[in-house]
Order: sequence, then C-alpha cells, then structure tokens
Amino acid sequence: MIATISQQQVASELVANYLETIVKQGFSGDTDASYSTRLSLSTDNSVYQQVPQGVIFPKTAKDIQLAMQIASRDPFLSLTFGPRGGGTGTNGQSLTPGIVVDLSRYMREILEINVEENWVRVQTGVIKDQLNDFLRPYGFFFAPDLSTSNRATIGGMINTDASGQGSLVYGKTSDHVLGLTTYLIDGTEMSTSPMPIEKAQLVAEQNSTVGKLYKTVMDIGLNNRDAILQKFPRLNRFLTGYDLEHIFSDDLQTFDMSRLITGSEGSLGIVTEAKLNITPIAEFKTLINIKYDSFDSALRHSPFLVAANATSVETVDSKVLNLAREDIIWHSVSDLITDVDNKDMQGLNMVEFNAVSPDDIKEKVDTLCRLLDDCVKNETHGVIGYQLTNDKADILKIYAMRKKSVGLLGNVKGSQKPLAFAEDTAVPPENLADFIVEFRQLLDSHHLQYGMFGHVDAGVLHVRPALDMCDPEQEKLLRHISDEVVKLTAKYGGLMWGEHGKGYRSEYGPEFFGEHLFTQLRKIKSAFDPDNRINPGKICTPLESKDSLVSVDDQKRAWFDKEISIDVKTEFNNAMTCNGNGLCFNYDQNSPMCPSYKVTGDRRYSPKGRAGLMREWLRLQESENIDLIHVEKELINGEVITWWERFQHSRNKKKGVYDFSHEVKESMDECLACKACTTACPIKVDVPTFRSQFLNFYHSYYARPLKDYLVAGIEQTAPVMAKFAKVVNPIVNTKLVSSLIKNTIGYVDTPTLSVPQLSKRVNKNDMFNFELLKSLTSDEQAEYVLIVQDPFTSFYEAELVESFIKVIKALGKKPILLPFKPNGKAQHVKGFLNEFKITAKNSAEFLNSLSEINSPLVGLDASLVMCYRDEYVSILKETRGDFKVELAHEWLQTQNFKNVSLSAKSAVPFKLLSHCTETTAMPNASKVWQNIFSDLGLSLSTTSTGCCGMAGTYGHEKQNQENSRALYEMSWKPLIENSEPETILATGFSCRSQVKRYEKYKPKHPLQLIAELL
Repeated sequence: MIATISQQQVASELVANYLETIVKQGFSGDTDASYSTRLSLSTDNSVYQQVPQGVIFPKTAKDIQLAMQIASRDPFLSLTFGPRGGGTGTNGQSLTPGIVVDLSRYMREILEINVEENWVRVQTGVIKDQLNDFLRPYGFFFAPDLSTSNRATIGGMINTDASGQGSLVYGKTSDHVLGLTTYLIDGTEMSTSPMPIEKAQLVAEQNSTVGKLYKTVMDIGLNNRDAILQKFPRLNRFLTGYDLEHIFSDDLQTFDMSRLITGSEGSLGIVTEAKLNITPIAEFKTLINIKYDSFDSALRHSPFLVAANATSVETVDSKVLNLAREDIIWHSVSDLITDVDNKDMQGLNMVEFNAVSPDDIKEKVDTLCRLLDDCVKNETHGVIGYQLTNDKADILKIYAMRKKSVGLLGNVKGSQKPLAFAEDTAVPPENLADFIVEFRQLLDSHHLQYGMFGHVDAGVLHVRPALDMCDPEQEKLLRHISDEVVKLTAKYGGLMWGEHGKGYRSEYGPEFFGEHLFTQLRKIKSAFDPDNRINPGKICTPLESKDSLVSVDDQKRAWFDKEISIDVKTEFNNAMTCNGNGLCFNYDQNSPMCPSYKVTGDRRYSPKGRAGLMREWLRLQESENIDLIHVEKELINGEVITWWERFQHSRNKKKGVYDFSHEVKESMDECLACKACTTACPIKVDVPTFRSQFLNFYHSYYARPLKDYLVAGIEQTAPVMAKFAKVVNPIVNTKLVSSLIKNTIGYVDTPTLSVPQLSKRVNKNDMFNFELLKSLTSDEQAEYVLIVQDPFTSFYEAELVESFIKVIKALGKKPILLPFKPNGKAQHVKGFLNEFKITAKNSAEFLNSLSEINSPLVGLDASLVMCYRDEYVSILKETRGDFKVELAHEWLQTQNFKNVSLSAKSAVPFKLLSHCTETTAMPNASKVWQNIFSDLGLSLSTTSTGCCGMAGTYGHEKQNQENSRALYEMSWKPLIENSEPETILATGFSCRSQVKRYEKYKPKHPLQLIAELL
C-alpha cells in the first residue's frame, strides 16, 4: 500500500497573507502557493533546483506595479522576488527561494508595429518564435537567435542579453533594444530609451527615484570609463552583469539606461514591455554543409569561412551528429547531410549566406565552393565533402536538427548525463581551436564523455561534460572543472559565460571584474534594490548587504533525486531522465507536443512538469519507507487493499485531508495520453507510461470514478453492443439517455455503432481460418494479409475495414479478418495495469501463434498498433514474443499501386491531416500516403497540425470539454474551415470523430477514398 503524503514544503504564512492581500487589492492575474506549482517552477534547464515560496502570474503591468507596491509595505518587506520567462536558462537565472513573478502565462501580447521605422513593441512574455511568426508577413524578423526560440520569452532574452546563430552579423539582444518599461522593487515605473547626454543629466538632477538612479549610474559610468574599457573584453558577446560600457555611446553624447537593464538577469527590476528593432528578412539564402575528417579540422577551418563573409558559421561534432541520427528528426535531414564514401565524418560546419538579392549571394557562394572543391581534391584542411541547398524549408530542417541537438545530448545512456555548467565559453574566434584543445585535454584527463557544438564564427562553443550529480565525487568534479574553465577562458582572452548568463556562476564575478569595478556594480545594485529583494544572489549583492552570492555548489536537482533508490529510478526511468530542456513548452500550435500545456498554459500539465511531480512523489513515498517496486508487483498481480480501506481513504479525500498524491493526480488527469512526448521530446520522457503506473498506485488507495470502468471496459462491451446497434444507437442518442450518461458517468457524445456491423460487411471467405492458412505453402501464405481488428474501426467505423479489404484485393492480395481480440490500450490509459497485463498476455499469445504464418499482420488504428510495440513490451517484457503488427501505410508502402486502375479519376487536390501519435512515432507516414496517391494519379498535400483534442476517450469525458474544443480550434479548425469537406482526409479515428462532432461531417480515411475510386 502507498502512503498518504501529508507533509510538504508549505509556503510561509507571510507569503500566503501576501498573495491574499494583492488579490483583495485588485491583482487580476493568478496566484498560487500549491506545492505542485512551486515544484514545476523550481527548475529550469540547469542542474539546480530551488523551490519558491509562491508564484504570481500577472496579466498586466499594473498587476506587477501593485504587487511591488504592496511588497514595499510592512509586514511584507522581507519577501523576495524572481522574474521568470520561459525558464530555459542553463544557469539557474530564474530560480528563486522567494516569490516567482511569471510573465509567460499571460503577458504575451504584441502591442504595436511600425514598419516604416522598423520597430515593434511587445510585452515581455512574448515568445521569440511567436514574435517572428507575427513579423514574417510584414517582411521582418527579430534577429537574435537561440536554440530555445520556440519557448524562450523576449523578457528572458533581455535579461540574459541572449544571442546565438548569426550574432556576428545580427548582434545580440541589447543591440536591438530601443526601449524598456521596468518596474522597480517599490513599484516605480521606469521607461528607458537612448537620449542625449544633456537630457539624461537633467533627469539625473531630479529628486525622484528614477532621477537618483540616473545620477548613480551616470556617475559610475563616467568616472570609471577608462577602467571599464580596459577590463571589458573585445568580444561579440556580452558578459552579463551591468553593461557599464554601452550605457554611453562611443562619443559620450548619448546615454541609454536600457543597456544596463539588458543582461542584468532580473536583478534590478521586472521588465514588462520592450520596444525592439526589427530586421528585414533576407529573401535569398544558401546553406553549405561542410564535412570534415575531425572536429579539430572543422574548428581550425572556421576563420577561413568567416573571412568568406558568411552570415553565420555553426559547428557540431560527431557525437551530436550520431545522436541526431538516432532521433526521429534525422529523417528530415538525412538527404541533406549524407555520408561521404569511404570517409568518416567527424565534424560539420554549417555555413549560411543571406542576401536581399541573388546577385549579392552568388559570387560569395561560388567562390567558397571553388575553394572547397580544391580542399576536397587536394585533401587539405580536413575537408572531405560538402552539400549545398538554397531551399528555405530544407535550411529550416537542418537548423531544427541543430537546435534539437542541444536536448539530444541529454539522451545518452547511463547515469552520467551531459550537463550545462561550463558550456557557453567565448574566446576570440582566432583562439578557439587552441582553446578547445586544452578544454578537451581537461575533460579527457577526467575520462569524461562530452559533445560539442556552437557558433564558431563568434568563438562560442557549447561543451557539455557528462556527470552524475547523484555521485558526491562527480559533484565535486563539477566545481573543479568550473574553476579550471574560468582560468582557461581568461588565458585565451575570453569568458566562461559567453552566451547564457551568469546565474549560479555569479560567484566568479568579483575575480573577473576586480575589486574596484565589482564594487561599482554593487553600488548600482544598492541604488536599484538596496535590500537585495529582486533575484537576490545573482550578479552581485548591494554594497551594504551581508548576503552571499549564489554558487555552483548550491542545491541541485540531484540532491532530491539521490534520495530515491536505484531500483525505483530504474523502474521509473521515463520520468527520472527529464533534464529540463523544456521542448514540451513549444509555442507552435501545429506541433504535436504538448497539447495539455498548450491549452492550459500551466507548466504542471507538461511532460517536464509531470516528470518533476512524479520524481518528487517517488521521493516522498520512499521517505515513508514504501517499497514501491514491491507494491507495484502486488498490484499488477491483482493484490489490492480491501474496499473498506479504499472507502476510508476516499472519504478523507472528500473531507479535504491533504495528500500530495492529489496534486500529482490532477496533473496526470490533464494528460491526453497522445504519446507525442515519447518521441518528440529529445530525452524521450514517456508520460503515458509513468502516468499509467501512477494511476495504478493512486486508485489502489482511492476509489475510481465510474467513467474509468466504462472506458477500460470498452473492448468488452463494444462487441456485444455492436450486435444490437440498431437498438442501442437510437437509445443512446436520445436526450434523456445522453444526459443521464453525461451526469452520472461523465461521458459525452458517445460515438455511433456501425450499421450494418462488420460481420455483415465481410465475405465469409475473408474470415479467419487458421487451418486453411497452416495448410498453405510459405509463398501462398505471403499472398494473404491478416487484418488485426481494433474496437474503434471494427465497431464504430466498420466501413473503413471494408474499404481496406477492397484495397487489399485491388492489390492482388487476399485479406483475412482476424477475430477481435481486446488490445488493452484503454485499460493502460486508465491505469488498470493488472487487467491490462491479462489482456496483453492473451492478445500476445494469439498473435504469436500466427508467427509461423508467412502473412503480414496489419492494423488500422495508430494508437492501438503502437500499444503492441510499446506498452506490451513494458508490461510483458521478454514474454511479449516477436509478433509484429504494421500500420496500413507501413504495409502499403511495400505494394505496387502503379498497376492499380481507378474507375474514377479525381483532379481534386486532397489534404491529409495526420494522427498525432502517428506523426511523432512515424514521421514518414504522410510521405508514404503522398507517394501512394501519386502512383494512383491523385494529388495529396500534407500539413502540420497539433492535437485535434479528442485523443481516444479524452474528448468524450465531461470535464475535458472546454480543453478539447480549444485544442481543436487552436490547430484543426482553421485548416478545416479553409478546405472543402470532400478534400479533407484524416488517418486518426479520434480525429475524424472530433471533426464530425464540431463540423457535422466526417472526413474520410485515405483508404476509404481509394476504395471509392477503385
């Protein structure tokens, strides 16, 4: 039996009082002190973890002003705050022990654009890709790039002065900031932008909060100008801290306080709005992928490529390339980065040229290609080959691979994982190769594995050594390597923090700046935040403060994880491996991951959030001396507590008795079990699997809702109801019965059973006859196709099975409809693992019995076919057997459609919308359908879509109706509305059902269309 987790890190009474007070005073956003929310914001993309006391989600700038004003009154003067955006930082910049001010949930409005003057005004919760998608129709983009652009916010970019690919040409964030609105700790609003020095001096003479800040900053900047210019490195990157060099123009005629705030890591105030410079899109692009015999060759060749006037030069090593090859993303770039015959590709430089006219780019590209041809011919510079592409879509695919490689590094086997702590070093580009030689010597001396990639044109390379932070000795090694890298970058005239900010590396600030300049930084912090209440410990502390800076030795995620036993970590590895990269926060509404986060904006309802909650639940259960492995085995074997004990626990739940398990359960309930995370996540966090395990635990202790039994039993009841469909359908569809089902069971829009039923549609000769099949020779068996039934198509969409049979015959094959055997997918989704194991065992035994038959097994529903491949392996392990069930398109791609004649031709261009499980697990599926349609002389286009919002039974459950509709309207509805009904095709049963529910027509499966045209 599991334990009731009644203890938690409870938010202080003072924080609870503060949150209550700001709401009473008119705060319009959300406030939250629940342990689950605080846990979900206790990590970023770094190794650190800091659980905050509370979280506020402001909706407006006035909310922030109000929150700060109230915090400046007694009794709240001791509270501290940490602004947060996308939480993508690699050094803990947004982590705080105080109250998180999260601007990413609501403050995402693009307020104004001026195309004549090339600027845009935004709230700082706007996501970088969101902004560029808005700007694209106007012919502009926001130039600073970063690998996390689909979830990083503008506010986060401002606070770390972010930059990435192309920075040599486009600069960093601070080069594009035209003005900021910032709220100080006392609620004072400060608007900053470049102004003549005379005007700034007038502001500095004012007896106001802002006037005093101007005076302090200007005095420090002017009085220490020579020391600042001497100390600040001449690099394309900024060192984050307080940019005292660029608050003045070179001629000292202009002052800009925004340059001080940009890169300050939220330690001076909360930035709510930004006016940004935008750049015209260069319409003509060429990308040259240059292949090398070693990574060192790639690095040493980069200055030559920069001299070729390239827009950017990106590099990756063989480790990163090989990880990409193992990921689903490789299918999109495999023909763009091919191997070289008889050569071993150990490094890759991606060289991009951009121009506003083709003439500006052609000569540069032609010249470089001639030089590369000479390198290949003469075997110089380690160049073994290159490929060129001018296609924008292909270029985007390559960069998507490069961006995802950041996360892929975390998907290595074993307990040692590549970590971000010394991975954004910047040195002058001409020193990079020699610097990396010594860096590699340092890592090799400790026998560490690592991958390397980065922006060689700017001298920035990302290096992530693999360490196990649960090992105390390796944690010490992190400190040692950090210290050594600081010395090494100094030796080569660079910085340890060249791109991703200081964060927990702030302790190295005094050594880098020297006592005098660091004291000036502390004076600035004193002026803005005298009591050290805004992101305390980052960059520096106020001059009078006794507080310490944060340190690389501070609390890490592993401090929690090391309390979990190795056996439990292994069993729940699909949750434990999450490294916080946050790709599941992807802004793109047409990407499949993660629908529950997209529709709620709540980070608890994301793969990262759920993995974090699950890890903490495991830790807390073990702290109560619960042997989870033993308990799970008991439950799967059918050993449960008495109904009376479960009744008592459920009664306590209704009385409001706290159990952390309820918070975890709430998060799991929002999951659609679409499985996008299992492939789209670079770490392959598998929420549906550990969700099912958790529900199995939870409902061994607390009673289940009635609808769970209905859903889990669908494969037992559907075959019976299908026999009486003509009676069942009219009854279920009456208002009285549908209302009764909705209000008692919580189930809505029950699908209609097929009439006539499948058995009435199938010829007797097409029914299963095991003895006949066994009597055939192997070659004769190969002419048969065994159709594996599923409950959705067999009982609710029998016409699709009928169509498949027709297509099989048109291909000259013989269909055999196997008897219906429950798959158990619904049982797994609802956490009935004992029942699922029994179902899976029975189904596997039957399917394995067919393994001696030389006929392909083919199913129609992606989610159920994938269940045979994934969930069956998890529950049955080695007893699963070797049977293989293909999806229709997987088998069809081996067939010849060119000899299939259609009785009717169609010139209509059809559009295919794919099932999200299919899209992420089998990204080539849509291409297969396109090829089939092409062979048949039909036109088929594909388009990216997110989740339709149905996802099996999720969209039928009463409590999910609002989110289900919102998901449909987010991604599918615009595509459906802009297409004629007869042109839309969809591969997912759930997807077709969802369209029918809202649009009153049901799209066809591609097989149905083909069958109709035969």
